Amino acid sequence: MIVVILSNDHIWTYNLRKEIIQAIIQQGHKVFLIMPYGEKVTELCGMGCNFIDIPFERHGTNVIKEIKILYYYHKYLKKIKPDIVFSYTIKPNIYGGIVCRYLMVPFVPNITGLGTAVENGGIIQKITLLLLYKFALKKAQKVFFQNSENRDFMIKHHIVKDNYALLPGSGVNLNHYQVLDYPPQDVIEFAFISRIMKEKGIEQFLDAAKYIRNKYPNTRFHVCGFCEQEYDQILKDLNDNGTIIYHGMVRDVRTILKNVHCTVHPTYYPEGLSNVLLESCACGRPIITTNRSGCREVIDDGINGFICKQKDSEDLIKQIEKFISLPYEKKKQMGLAGRAKVEKEFDRNIVVQAYLDEIERTLSQNGLQKDNKKQGNKIEDSQNA
Repeated sequence: MIVVILSNDHIWTYNLRKEIIQAIIQQGHKVFLIMPYGEKVTELCGMGCNFIDIPFERHGTNVIKEIKILYYYHKYLKKIKPDIVFSYTIKPNIYGGIVCRYLMVPFVPNITGLGTAVENGGIIQKITLLLLYKFALKKAQKVFFQNSENRDFMIKHHIVKDNYALLPGSGVNLNHYQVLDYPPQDVIEFAFISRIMKEKGIEQFLDAAKYIRNKYPNTRFHVCGFCEQEYDQILKDLNDNGTIIYHGMVRDVRTILKNVHCTVHPTYYPEGLSNVLLESCACGRPIITTNRSGCREVIDDGINGFICKQKDSEDLIKQIEKFISLPYEKKKQMGLAGRAKVEKEFDRNIVVQAYLDEIERTLSQNGLQKDNKKQGNKIEDSQNA
């Protein structure tokens, strides 16, 4: 079979989908990646993928540029003639779905979150996006969801009916993210690991860092991630005065997690399912996060971490202080409880198998179609005779 994967980012494709890609290739299928070029493309091609570079702005709204994405999808999918197309994130899901519907290609999108346009956008923007989703996903072979809230939203708005399944997010590679030794407690270290943007809760984390560092000098606060919004100077100033340690983009979060006692993820962004929470739990680290879809699935309050209120710096501070007051062994047990949870519920192999099942389903359907065609030819021949 020829399998096409539509994505908007080389790093997330490599970090979160490589096991899926490896499994597909190992089964003898040919994989094409259609996405903008980036440094991880070399490694993906080294695995055996074919790559097609297209211009792509993840947050762009220029109508001409958006139409170009549709044009390129149509151009290359028509040329490649794939047997099945997988996609991730909003634009590939919508534009890929439109093109696949037109070309009558089996299509399996993954809803990695509904995005702020659906959750917070104006009424016109929301209606437009919902209509696009409805048109794009109407003929999808299967729609994968990463949390039940997104699934229920799409069902409520009649975008999907019975052609869907719930996955444990992107899952986590339990071999790659193994339990790390829990660090000593002479200094208690917290980490924010995410894109640096308001909706990810960076402002609440920085508020907490200022307060806690002043009250508890034996604490440290790490910030890791790429700045998508204008926080560069703020982070620089807080780094220079010792409030935080800013690491910038970190390619391997294990290098940070090995020295951290707790991961803090105070997001109110419309997540699919938080990968940093899965990776932190897999490494045996307690978590503090918000009670919202994409996060609540990973945390059992008081067992593997604490839940904080959204957009509430005071409550975040309260939960961090609660964590600080715990005995060392209790902190360590929380981390191990998180590991046990992801082993039971979020193994990436579950996700890989779901994708292989869709390929097998397509193979079966294609085989049935070929058999029906042969049977039809036999009937036609006998009638002619």
